[in-house]
Amino acid sequence: MDAKQLYLLCVSKNGLNEGEVTQLSTQDKAMLEKIGEKYWLKSSERSKFKVVLTGGVFDILHIGHMLTLQKAKEHGDLLVAVVTTDKRVQEVKKRNPVHKADYRRTMVLSIKWVDLAIIGSEKIMDTFERVKPDLVVFGYDQQPFKLPEPCKSVHLKDVKADEDFAKTSKIIRELGL
Repeated sequence: MDAKQLYLLCVSKNGLNEGEVTQLSTQDKAMLEKIGEKYWLKSSERSKFKVVLTGGVFDILHIGHMLTLQKAKEHGDLLVAVVTTDKRVQEVKKRNPVHKADYRRTMVLSIKWVDLAIIGSEKIMDTFERVKPDLVVFGYDQQPFKLPEPCKSVHLKDVKADEDFAKTSKIIRELGL
């Protein structure tokens, strides 16, 4: 397994435990370090590639999501998409999601530009600690926020699709959901 694959494995499992590490090759084990109770890719290995993080609800996938994910992937070697929790959708959007978070995560993972899709943590900084992105890409309709150093950000203001096809709220209304 190469460093990128090992990184994706670690992030997908939110760190590897002793039992999972024992299943790895000697070469793979040499790329890991124990932090707390879990194993993660060593920073010397992690520095060899650029990780981009983007996030969203991704409730009803549409062209706006596709364009954002495509552009986000252009900024790095690996793209990690964070899917908003059901609870957070209720808090922010003032509605229940059409699809549960795990379904939305599975759908996002099937998109060719996405290397890994995870469900976000209750606390956003826990997600940053898990992914350790080099860059966060905000979609054209998202509000950027301050990120922990040394993480950088890009706001895709110019990536817009036809509002008739790229607004989840409009699609939900038209479907009568």
